[in-house]
Amino acid sequence: MRILQLLLVSMFSLAISAQTSSQNYTKKTPLTDSELKRWSHLDLEKDSIPGMSVDKAYAELLKNKKGTKVIVGVIDTGVDINHEDLKSVIWTNKKEIPNNGKDDDKNGYIDDIHGWNFLGDSNNETLEMTRLLRKPDDGSEVYKKASADYKARYDEVMDLKENIDVLLKADKTVRDFLKKENYTIGELKDMPSVKFELYDSKRIMLSYANQKGESFHDDLKSYKEYVYDQLDYNLNKEFNPRKLVGDNPDDINDKKYGNNVVYSKDRKDSSHGTHVAGIIAQARNNGLGGDGVTNNVQIMAVRAVPNGDEYDKDIALAIRYAVDNGAKVINGSFGKDFSPHAEWVYDAIKYAASKDVLFIHAAGNDSKNIDTEPNFPTDEVSGSEIADNVLTVGALNYEYGEKVVAKFSNYGKRNVDVYAPGVKIYATIPGSKYKYLQGTSMAAPNAAGVATLIREYYPNLKAAQVKQILMQSGTPLNLEVIVDEKQIKIPFAEASISGKIVNAYSALKMAEEMSNTIKSNPKL
Repeated sequence: MRILQLLLVSMFSLAISAQTSSQNYTKKTPLTDSELKRWSHLDLEKDSIPGMSVDKAYAELLKNKKGTKVIVGVIDTGVDINHEDLKSVIWTNKKEIPNNGKDDDKNGYIDDIHGWNFLGDSNNETLEMTRLLRKPDDGSEVYKKASADYKARYDEVMDLKENIDVLLKADKTVRDFLKKENYTIGELKDMPSVKFELYDSKRIMLSYANQKGESFHDDLKSYKEYVYDQLDYNLNKEFNPRKLVGDNPDDINDKKYGNNVVYSKDRKDSSHGTHVAGIIAQARNNGLGGDGVTNNVQIMAVRAVPNGDEYDKDIALAIRYAVDNGAKVINGSFGKDFSPHAEWVYDAIKYAASKDVLFIHAAGNDSKNIDTEPNFPTDEVSGSEIADNVLTVGALNYEYGEKVVAKFSNYGKRNVDVYAPGVKIYATIPGSKYKYLQGTSMAAPNAAGVATLIREYYPNLKAAQVKQILMQSGTPLNLEVIVDEKQIKIPFAEASISGKIVNAYSALKMAEEMSNTIKSNPKL
C-alpha cells in the first residue's frame, strides 16, 4: 500500500515542480527590511527570493478555507508561553486540572498543562563527547573518535579564548576611559589615544567594531558567552549538572523526573525554542513581529534541549510524550555527533511513525556531509531507513545562486531530504521580543510549518505522505552550489535526496490532488 501511495505523489509532482526549475532568479537589488523580515514566505518566481511561497499559498489556495486544529510538539530549549505573539496558540492539556499536584489524566506527568520540562532546573550541559570521555577508555572506535574530536574542539576554543580575552581587555580599557558601558563607533574614533595602552585598545576595538557595526557590543557579549560556555560547561569534564535533574540518564525506565515549567529558569535561555515556535505559529497579520507559517495550530512545549548536547533519554521520552498527547507534527531543532543510547531514540521515532506522527529534524550546522559523518538522530541505521516519518531539513540562504545553501548547513544525498529557509529568520524570543536567528534550527520549523498546513487542510493524508509531498512538490534548482567547510561546489540536486526547496503553494496543490484521489479510492 505504501508503495502505491508514494507513486501517486510522484505522479502529482511532475507538472508542479517542473515549472520553475530552469530559470534564472538572481535578485538584482538588496532585500528591503520588510522583505528580509518575511523572505521565507516570499516566492522565487515572483520575488526572485528562494522563499517557500507561503504568501502565495494563502492568497490563492487557502482563502476562505477552514482547516482542522493541529498540535505541533516543539522539542527544544523551552517556549515563552506568555509571549504576546504566541500565547494564543499555546497548547493546553484540557484533561489536566491546573496546579492541583495530581496526574489527573494519568499520563505519568503531574500538572502538565502546556507540555513538560525534561530538564528540570538544569540548563547548561556538557557535549556528548565530553560525557563519553568521563568513562574509562574502552578501546572502541567511538571512544577514539570522541577523544580526537574533543582535542580538536578544545584547541580551537582555546585559540578563541586568547582572542576574546584580548578584545575584552581592550574593551574594558576603552569603557574605563570613556566612563561609558556602551560607547559608539564615533566615540571610539574621537577618543584621544596618547598613551600606548589607550592607542592599542582603540586600534583593537575599532577593527572589531568596523567589522560588526554598531551592534558590536552585543556581538562581543555573544562571542564571550560562546567561548566561556564551551570551556565552563560543554567541554568541562568535571561539570555534571544532571544531579539537578535527579534521574539516571542511562536508565530509560527511570521516568519520574522533570516538571511542568516549560521554559528555563532564566527565560532568555529558552530563546531558541521560542524562536522555533514563532516560525511555525506566531500569529499572522496582527501587526506584531513576523508571521508564522500556520494559521490553525497549537504549540506543545517540550523542554529537552539544554545549552550543550541533549541526552538520548530526554529526546526519546519527549518524542513519546508529544505523540501520546496528540501532536501530529514534531519539530526537532537539535542534533549531536555522538549518541550512546541511539536505540532509545530510534524506538521513539518508530513509535511516532506507528501513531502517524511526522518528525521533522534539523540537518545540523557543521558544514559537513552527513552521509559520511552522522548527525544524530538519524533515520538511517546500517544503510537502511528505520521509519518513513522523518524529514531532515537543510538550510537555505536568501541569496539565490551558488550561495543559496547556507554556509553552515550540513548536506547529504542520502540523509538530507529537502531544504528550507534558515538564514536571518525573524521570529519571537522571550519577553515579547523578536530577533533574527539562523541555522538549520530555523529551516526545520519552516518546513514543519508547511507540513502542519497540509495536516490542517488535508487531515486524511498520512505522515509518510506529507513527507513525500514536501520533498516531491518542492522547487528544484538547476545550479551548482557551494557546500562543506572546504567550500566545494556540487549540483544542488546532489545536496539532498530531493534536490528541492520546500514550496508551500506546490505542496498544498499536490496535497489536494492526492487527498481527493484517496477519497475517491478508499482502498489506496
